[in-house]
Amino acid sequence: MKKNHEETITQEEQQKILEKYDPESATRTLKGVYGYIAFLGLLAFSIYQIWTVLVPVLPRQVLLSIHLGFALSLIFILFPATKKLRSTTKPAWYDVILAIASIFVGSYWPINIDKIVNSVGYLNSLDMVAGILAILLVLEATRRAVGLPITIITILALAFAYFGQDMPGFLKHRGLSLEQLVQTMFFTSEGILGTPLYVSGTFIFLFLLFGSFLVQTGVGQYFNDLAVAIAGKRTGGPAKVAIFSSALQGTISGSSVANVVTSGSFTIPMMKRLGYKKEFAGGVEAAASTGGQLMPPIMGAAAFLMVEFIGGITYWEIAKAAAIPALLYFTGVWIMTHFEARKLGLQGLKDEEMPNRKEVVKKLYLLTPILIVIILLMTGMSPMMAALWSILSTLVVSAVNKATRMGIKKTIAALVEGARTALSVAAATACAGMIVGVVTKTGLGLKLANSLVELANEQILLTLFFTMITAIILGMGSPTTANYVITSTIAAPAIILLGYPELSAHLFVFYFGIIADITPPVALAAFAAAGVSKGEPIKTGINAAKLAIAAFIIPYMFVLSPELLMIDATPLEIVWVVFTAIAGMIAIGAGIIGFWNHKLSAVLRIVAVVTGLMLVYPEGMTDTIGLIIFIAFVVYQYFIKKSSTPAEKVA
Repeated sequence: MKKNHEETITQEEQQKILEKYDPESATRTLKGVYGYIAFLGLLAFSIYQIWTVLVPVLPRQVLLSIHLGFALSLIFILFPATKKLRSTTKPAWYDVILAIASIFVGSYWPINIDKIVNSVGYLNSLDMVAGILAILLVLEATRRAVGLPITIITILALAFAYFGQDMPGFLKHRGLSLEQLVQTMFFTSEGILGTPLYVSGTFIFLFLLFGSFLVQTGVGQYFNDLAVAIAGKRTGGPAKVAIFSSALQGTISGSSVANVVTSGSFTIPMMKRLGYKKEFAGGVEAAASTGGQLMPPIMGAAAFLMVEFIGGITYWEIAKAAAIPALLYFTGVWIMTHFEARKLGLQGLKDEEMPNRKEVVKKLYLLTPILIVIILLMTGMSPMMAALWSILSTLVVSAVNKATRMGIKKTIAALVEGARTALSVAAATACAGMIVGVVTKTGLGLKLANSLVELANEQILLTLFFTMITAIILGMGSPTTANYVITSTIAAPAIILLGYPELSAHLFVFYFGIIADITPPVALAAFAAAGVSKGEPIKTGINAAKLAIAAFIIPYMFVLSPELLMIDATPLEIVWVVFTAIAGMIAIGAGIIGFWNHKLSAVLRIVAVVTGLMLVYPEGMTDTIGLIIFIAFVVYQYFIKKSSTPAEKVA
């Protein structure tokens, strides 16, 4: 397949965009002795995590404490204190001190576990020093590796816990003393060493490692080639390639921004060459890449957190429940790019731009590890063991072809890079654990839930709307795992309070926390896409939000109609809900783009959107009326006199 090198951005440009919009990628390039220290530290981190799964002998607090010590010390070595220091090739003296302090904190539980357990909540002076140091180190590491939003939210949560007696109105509580705060945050399972970090140190780490192994086999480029082979010749082909490729990339990427830059550097230039505007091309990639976080089976690793937070539910049940909403999301984006292409008269790719389909088919074996992980999860195997077997299968599958074969060098590279991507997740989940600790200790979650429900006058639609706004605001600038922890503890209880299923509530806030990545004004994924497309960031964000309109509608659907999540639903009910939802997305997409088979007038656009909403709303009467109007609309579109706007046949 021929490439236009004038349009394709370089790896150096990709890295600059990543560093600008994704704090997780903003590491310094170490040289000399510190380079070796970082390399060996990352390698040891991965080996330790694999060992803890194969030989599960460590007490939970010890396991997590060591995990935290590895992550914090490596963050202070690799992540500079400010953007200006990214070009440095060695850590500053204070970074070394912070790294040593992190090792002290990480080893405190393993060394003192008997004393801590037998102290029955009493903290001595050294305990206080270790606890306060742990809190401060986690906050600073999170600021460096994740960004300010979650750091600020955590500081506010800690302040809320400490100054409880001075809080106004319903927020007032007894308050926690410094000793109580330190104990909760570091010496119980409700703070730093709580559920979020546990999920990071077990499930998430291994799946990030699995993704790193897949990358070493070249599966990322294969996703692009496969997407082009399937969708490249269709109407507006490159946009559909972006959607298909990004959905696949979501299975190995834990970051919307990283997905945008990796996949977008290939798809955005193709869309621009075909005739899409810069902002629309960037919007397509941002919407599709963000949707990758909603795509089972990995879902940005948040599904593992849901298992722990909800309880009594398996990982596979969550992935299965998320399947239809993810399908509808990508269907919505696909439909709108299709209508936009038809409106502009855009065709698919030329023959010379297409890859050799026979070669693409020959490499289908590269997808085997992904199929294996899905099958293992379906059979009920624990996610950790499923991830380990999938990593092993990646090594076996890679050996089929010399170009993809993973020798010792590539295997070590995968272990090192897997640990590197896990650093920011560990910091974010440790920070999020403190938020959970505050919410649990002070009852903040229930207070906020009650206030939201009261504000909405106990009306479910208003409650969902207020919860949506809360989730979007809390999700701005936070990575997938962290924003889910925050939104699930602060926003989800409002929906549960009204008697709706926990899974529906958690997926609702998860969706809107993710969609914050493409919701202006803080739309990091859209801004990263604008960096690749050279378009205007806010306009790119608006286009992305418009294309992802399904994500603003689908969560309401699956709360009001759990059949969409396959909860207590018959196959016939599921088919009907999906059918009406897809028909609704077609109508909404046509109304937003302003084109179906022909150009739509302002009145017809409104009719199309209203019809779509009626079909999407899960209620018998609205479905019936919406379907009648939908059929009439289809008939009208195909039998009226053709307008002058070019319209091509569907490829």
